[in-house]
Amino acid sequence: MIKAHGYAVHDAHSPLVPFEFERREPGAHDVQIEILYCGICHSDLHQIHNDWSNSIYPMVPGHEIVGRVVKVGAHVGKLKVGDLAGVGCMVDSCRQCPACQEDLEQYCAEGATLTYNDHERGNDKLTFGGYSDLIVVEERFVVKIPNSLDLKAVAPLLCAGITTYSPLRHWNVGPGQKVGVIGLGGLGHMGIKFAKALGAHVVMITTSPEKGKDASRLGADEILLSRDADAMAAHASSFDFLLDTIPVPHDLNPYVALLKRDRTLAIVGVLTELSPPLNGFSLIGGRKNVSGSAIGGMAETQEMIDFCAEHGIVSDVEMVTIQNVNSAYERLQKNDVKYRFVIDMASLRAQAA
Repeated sequence: MIKAHGYAVHDAHSPLVPFEFERREPGAHDVQIEILYCGICHSDLHQIHNDWSNSIYPMVPGHEIVGRVVKVGAHVGKLKVGDLAGVGCMVDSCRQCPACQEDLEQYCAEGATLTYNDHERGNDKLTFGGYSDLIVVEERFVVKIPNSLDLKAVAPLLCAGITTYSPLRHWNVGPGQKVGVIGLGGLGHMGIKFAKALGAHVVMITTSPEKGKDASRLGADEILLSRDADAMAAHASSFDFLLDTIPVPHDLNPYVALLKRDRTLAIVGVLTELSPPLNGFSLIGGRKNVSGSAIGGMAETQEMIDFCAEHGIVSDVEMVTIQNVNSAYERLQKNDVKYRFVIDMASLRAQAA
């Protein structure tokens, strides 16, 4: 076993604190990665507080992991020592179900093994995430990162990036389409960048005029204030696709009204109940679709990383040290970040030295 250092939370009401634990030695198909940066996802905040009633303690959060390969197993083929690599939200799956066979491991029929707050497949050993100095993952669940990208700003691509890229690709967003991105935060700012790079006419839909100004910098062609009834009416039945990144329950009805006939609104933000109820006639009247999307599979995640390298796309990030992670969480609760926090793991190694 390999000794690892990280930060963990031990119950739903305590702060993250230094934590020593063990990783497995790399097997024949494993990659050992020295973690250089790890993004802070809003889901990390939910998990440490047990907001979804599924938290397992002690918990080392973090599923937006980038670093350098320091060791590979004998049968590893796509990565070598010295390569830059990334690990996202999952580290294993059953490999046998139809979803896994179609490179859609995120929809594994037996449930993908999460990077943290889960048990390793076949045993009771906890998975620990990227708020740590190293990680060992099977090659299939590791992506190769090109040297051309700003590594610290790549970290959020492993969650926020693929969460927005996957539905845009699945619903074939491209040139000549009018695409709306609803909500401007960690997910929304990536949705704008991807939709623009795919060639769409991008409309940022927000309640905030101030956020609207920043959306133009990110690449939005238009800003639509959802509280402006006249503006919403003027855009009715005109969108080819809507990406809904709002992370809290909200009224979908005004947004469904923006869709053309036979078009789709994809939810990627809210994970709990929607409120108020969706009006059935708004769907029936235009044969419209409301759907959802998770992260992508591993092949699509690699595709996304390569797309980012081709188009120069990374996340907008603010760097923090591991020692300030609890303060970053307090700010995250207030939405006081533009647009993702990323932890510089050099601060952890200096502490552990």
